[in-house]
Amino acid sequence: MIVADLVQYVVTGLLVGGVYALMSIGLALIFGVMRVVNFAQGDFMMLGMYLTYWLAIGYGVDPLLGALLTIPPFFVLGLVVHRLLLVHVTGRGDPQREMDAQLILTLGLSLIITNAVTMLLSPEPRGIKTAYATQAFVVGPILVNQARSYAFAMALLLAVVVYVFLTRTDLGKALRAAADDPEAAGYQAIDVRTMHGVAFGIGIALVAAAGGLLATYYPIEPTVAVNFIVLMFVAVVLGGLGSIPGAFIGGIVIGLVQSLTLLVLPFQLQNVGVFVAFLLVLYLRPQGLFGQRVRTV
Repeated sequence: MIVADLVQYVVTGLLVGGVYALMSIGLALIFGVMRVVNFAQGDFMMLGMYLTYWLAIGYGVDPLLGALLTIPPFFVLGLVVHRLLLVHVTGRGDPQREMDAQLILTLGLSLIITNAVTMLLSPEPRGIKTAYATQAFVVGPILVNQARSYAFAMALLLAVVVYVFLTRTDLGKALRAAADDPEAAGYQAIDVRTMHGVAFGIGIALVAAAGGLLATYYPIEPTVAVNFIVLMFVAVVLGGLGSIPGAFIGGIVIGLVQSLTLLVLPFQLQNVGVFVAFLLVLYLRPQGLFGQRVRTV
């Protein structure tokens, strides 16, 4: 019975971790290419949840499909936000001042989005009712929630698409070049500012899609971002700053640790295990699981 319980928690952690991984990939891509720490990332996830809810309630679109439909509009939204706001605090030549401006800008954007949604849509939690949200696949003594299974499969598919895009397409290679060496990329006729906009658009689109998948089994409310933004940052740091595979693995690890923590601690303390694991990884491998150790001399 103990083994069955352990397997149940591991399976649940893996399924939840898949959605965390997709959220974290978007944040890692933005930081990896732009060196921007986006505190508003969780709020764009929340907007993705609301758009998926609106498509489901207003037009009868299945939330799994709705999550995919959030990608184009949020990609465009990311381009617009970069063009109107972020372009003014990146690429100015003073890293410290840029970092300060970016933190203030993204934090302010987060507060604006949260409060605007609260005023317009009310703080009342909402949910999407689907047939599979309360159903489970039975595998021996293990119950596998269908909504989480479908969300995990979709998140994995999107992660694979992003990886192939970054490694096999010309635009993906241009993004990686702009991330690795912006100056050299400029010499190769790569418009680094445009690459920054594309990276931000993709990062926002991915987290919005992750929000849509999350909405299949998680309540939707304006302040939901606070429950996930820290987990995203932890996943990115665990995997190694700017590493897409690292962010994916970091998200999976967080889901597993969060779930297994419930074996010994109550639900309200499930993130304690996450931060303990985070501190251990930073102590044993400060550059993260997939990060590169940088020499200072």
